[in-house]
Amino acid sequence: MTRDTDSPGQGPLLVSACLVGQRCRYDGRSTPVQWVADLVSQGRAIPFCPEIAGGLPTPRPPCELRRGRVVDRDGTDYTAQYLRGAEEGLRLARLARCSGAVLKARSPSCGLGQVYDGTFTSLLVSGNGLFSALLRDNGFSVSTELDPEPK
Repeated sequence: MTRDTDSPGQGPLLVSACLVGQRCRYDGRSTPVQWVADLVSQGRAIPFCPEIAGGLPTPRPPCELRRGRVVDRDGTDYTAQYLRGAEEGLRLARLARCSGAVLKARSPSCGLGQVYDGTFTSLLVSGNGLFSALLRDNGFSVSTELDPEPK
């Protein structure tokens, strides 16, 4: 039997912090999307960055998924930090009884359906980022800023 805090609720969405203008991307920038920022300003979403929650600095080396591991161009493995951030995000989603998430497309954390292949050549392959996969595995609906705006 699960407790109420263990399953998705009817609360706000969890959204990638970079989508609301927080400068938390690997390059120290953000990728703001107005409708996602509007959800936060309306109290319908909570911004979260799994990389920051996992203990990574901003800026940081760009990373991609390679054979299930998160690595930078030199092959340094950051999987543990990405998993830690994903677990913190899942904990937040449960505590806030989030109804789902809108995450950054193609990211090794947040990507959904397509991620960069680990060769750092901008090649996309089928797959999910570690955070989006963990949320989905735990029953949360996940979309990206490229999907239609939720009603």
